[in-house]
Amino acid sequence: MGKHQKHKTQNKVQYRDNALHRVGPRLAAGAVLAFAVHGAWAQDSAIAKVLPRVKITGSAIRQIESETPLPVQVITRAEIDKAGVTTAAELMTRISANVGGLTDGVSINVGGVDQRGMNSANLRGIGTSSTLVLLNGRRMANFASPGDETGVDLNNIPAAAIARVEVLLDGASALYGTDAIGGVINFITRKDFQGLELNAYGLGTDEGGASKRQATITGGIGNLQQDGYNIFATFDAQGTQGLRSSQRKFIGELRIPERLGHLLSGFTSPANVRLTGAQRDYLVDSGWTLNGRALTNRTFNPSIPGCNPPANLYLPAGTGGVDGCTYDYMGDTELYPKSNKQSFLSRGVLDLGGGHQLYGEVVLSRARTSYVGSSTRVRGDIDYRLVPALAGTGLDTVVEEDAVPGEVEVRMRLFEAGNRTSELTSIGQRYVVGVNGVFGAWDYDVAYNHSVNTVKDRDMHGYVLYNELIEGISAGLINPFGPSSAEGRAYLESIQVDDVVRHAKGVMDSVDFKASRTLMALPGGDLAVAVGGEWRREKTDFTPSELLLSDNINDDFAPEGGRATHDSRKVAAVFGELQAPFAKAWQAQLSARLDHYEAVGRAFSPKAGLSYTPVKWAMLRASAGRGFRAPSMNDLHRPTIYSATATLPDPVLCAEVEYNYADCALNWNTRRYSNANLKPERSRQYSIGAVLEPTRNITTTIDYWKIKRTNLISEIGDDVILSNLDKYGDLVHRDEDNEIEWIDLFKENRGAQVASGIDLVVDVHGVDTPVGRLGGRLSGTYVIDSKIQTAQGDPFISNLGRFVTDGVVQRWRHTITFDWERGPFSASLSNTFSSSYEDQNSAINTDDGSVVAPNHVTSYSLWDMSAAWQASRALKIRAGVQNMFDRSPPYSNQAYHFLSGYDPTYTDPRGRRFYASVNYAFK
Repeated sequence: MGKHQKHKTQNKVQYRDNALHRVGPRLAAGAVLAFAVHGAWAQDSAIAKVLPRVKITGSAIRQIESETPLPVQVITRAEIDKAGVTTAAELMTRISANVGGLTDGVSINVGGVDQRGMNSANLRGIGTSSTLVLLNGRRMANFASPGDETGVDLNNIPAAAIARVEVLLDGASALYGTDAIGGVINFITRKDFQGLELNAYGLGTDEGGASKRQATITGGIGNLQQDGYNIFATFDAQGTQGLRSSQRKFIGELRIPERLGHLLSGFTSPANVRLTGAQRDYLVDSGWTLNGRALTNRTFNPSIPGCNPPANLYLPAGTGGVDGCTYDYMGDTELYPKSNKQSFLSRGVLDLGGGHQLYGEVVLSRARTSYVGSSTRVRGDIDYRLVPALAGTGLDTVVEEDAVPGEVEVRMRLFEAGNRTSELTSIGQRYVVGVNGVFGAWDYDVAYNHSVNTVKDRDMHGYVLYNELIEGISAGLINPFGPSSAEGRAYLESIQVDDVVRHAKGVMDSVDFKASRTLMALPGGDLAVAVGGEWRREKTDFTPSELLLSDNINDDFAPEGGRATHDSRKVAAVFGELQAPFAKAWQAQLSARLDHYEAVGRAFSPKAGLSYTPVKWAMLRASAGRGFRAPSMNDLHRPTIYSATATLPDPVLCAEVEYNYADCALNWNTRRYSNANLKPERSRQYSIGAVLEPTRNITTTIDYWKIKRTNLISEIGDDVILSNLDKYGDLVHRDEDNEIEWIDLFKENRGAQVASGIDLVVDVHGVDTPVGRLGGRLSGTYVIDSKIQTAQGDPFISNLGRFVTDGVVQRWRHTITFDWERGPFSASLSNTFSSSYEDQNSAINTDDGSVVAPNHVTSYSLWDMSAAWQASRALKIRAGVQNMFDRSPPYSNQAYHFLSGYDPTYTDPRGRRFYASVNYAFK
């Protein structure tokens, strides 16, 4: 460093220190209040010292942590270890403001489900697309597979390298961009490390299944201050077993066939036979009987009442009806998928001299998740003579328009082909190279970021070629009503599908810069300013396989007009921030951002924050801002997706068959469309709160927040459509028998969304007692309002404490921890809690009354405990139990998710789990 530059830097540091000391009593309180915001323990010595200025999520200006008027919660590495979690997704379940993100349990499904395999965060329950996930303050490529939500796959976060997580519970579009309406989650990894650290972790469940193994190695060399460089790397590998429904007794205790027969399947083995109305009338008139009685429905099964249990049941109230069988897929499916995850992070820093540093970062990750569902189902037409019970009935004499005489439909479960098994692989790559330091009076940071996510969706087993399957059934090789011959089973094996049916790739290249400096002294401290900008290019490629596009995979059919897509766009943004401590007790934070999205337009997002410290033990804070969310490229250009509803009744058809749900409840086909003409969403949000420390051992933060989004990008829920046919009947397409062929679900700018609530954090820390040092922490969210408007002028529909369409927002959620330390020993007891709510009763009911008894879902409370022994300076051993009271998911009659009987979005089917870890560090 040159002599002139050295004196300049020293003068700058001395100027900052003098400015900090001028703040006086305010910073003495701020040193304590900072730890309330950031989850660290206040120490007696910290009150007397001036804290260093650091970067805080929510500001581009280096500052003392307590100075920010924005609510930030921090989860430390120690807290992660105490909880015994090993993935970023598991960690998110412990954040009370995170509601309804995508999880492994939610992903359980079969047949080309969009975004299967993705784990996501969802702050405030307003959507994954409105929660910004950062790694070390910068973006990552979003999950590449096209779907309803756009966001980072948490599987791509190198969880073993996390040093802490900063959660900004306030919309921050003014600094970070358009997808930060709900808040920002910043995963911060280690920045430097010296030595070698080894960690091994193992977890087993009480009832078997879903066990986990993990190994981590971290190594680093070089002291940045002494050697002028540091390079370190972390490699983590973990694997989790799958969990079948047959391995959990609570599935049977839910009494799903008894309570939710209408949600189960009418595709059975032996197969159900589906007649036309004319065919049924012919059989009834000719005196044909089934087990000695006349048919009452169009669906029947010759095997009733036997029905080949345990998976195939005789349930007169089920979808098979009184004359047919019903398939209980919840007794024959997966609750938790098998997965293997590896991640690698390396970071290097080189001191260039003169106050400048060159740094680079590499993150590589791969998550391979296997989904095993029930056996494939097939709907096909066969000659009635292949149905032994119908042979000789003369059914071919029934002549109908647009129907082949003598053909009947079979709805068959193909056990002999095996369970449908898919493998989803999400691969993440991220390369960052940058320079930071001091240039004149400016602190600066500039970097290039290249980030990639690749998704491969492979049908591995249980999926068969459709045309060949139908030919095999028609030829008598495959028997829908009993075991097939050896020749038939060999034929089935020959038409098995093993193909990467979908390949998606998302690439983000960006260049960003930020710079900050002090401008002048104000009564409360330094007036500071920051400016910055970002330019990035986003590209997505979606390539369905030739086999998928041939529309010849049973249960994984290609959408009409399916094709490969290649889309890209450019985004540019500039922002500025001003931090003004204009009085000893007052500080203002002003920021604004201008974004421009190619083909969408531009938006200006301002934000203002204010903090007031009237006494050293209390700080009041408030913020207000505006934002917008540009439609994602999936929203604009995603290929049409063919999917299906849960089993729902069609009111029109039900009225024609006297509300016999065997004839009018089904999984109706849907077509889900993107929209190239979408406009951005707009948002307004504000918060007001306080940080209080009445004693040195107690810190409390409480913040009220409110978010309103307009011009909402959404679809109308299928249950909403079917319960409001007067308004949305044009979205329902019917055939000549007045049965639903498909339901259109369009992405459009519709209505608005409102969410508000209170975040509460209470820290009790550093309490010395004769039995050791005690501490505790409560982090909770009380939601006051959560509602959505389907279209302008429509009434708002609340999902607060009530399951609507795709989920629920619980009134109260919290995490509580109690800590104890004494010498080399420590222990932690924690509780996560979600309050009770009204079930999705309205999704099943029609005007004639309830299909299921109205249900109120009980609260869900899990207790975890762990203990640790620091055996030596290098060796630490931890053991613990999760869900120590073996709490099962509460019963729910929700009909949105594939898994029935409970809500998989926030519950855990694994039951009681025991784990242990060993950490050894060579320093």
